[in-house]
Amino acid sequence: MEENKPQTVLIEEQKKITMTGVASVDSFSAQQIALTLENGRAAVSGEDLKITNFSKTNGSFSASGKINGVRFYAKKEKIVKRLFG
Repeated sequence: MEENKPQTVLIEEQKKITMTGVASVDSFSAQQIALTLENGRAAVSGEDLKITNFSKTNGSFSASGKINGVRFYAKKEKIVKRLFG
């Protein structure tokens, strides 16, 4: 069984977001940034969003702009695993 590393999210005054445990940036625009995390997915929504840092090697990510919200999604299991558990 794989061990999940600690994941953190820090939002500073709705102007900056910093996250750890980020595996990739899937898409981004001025209104939304979609991320794949080590244990799921996340979407950052806001206005004038800009990615200021992303390191795939250590999983760190940061962005600036007006942060309106962060939504987390569970990691999807493969259909074979769901059927045969």
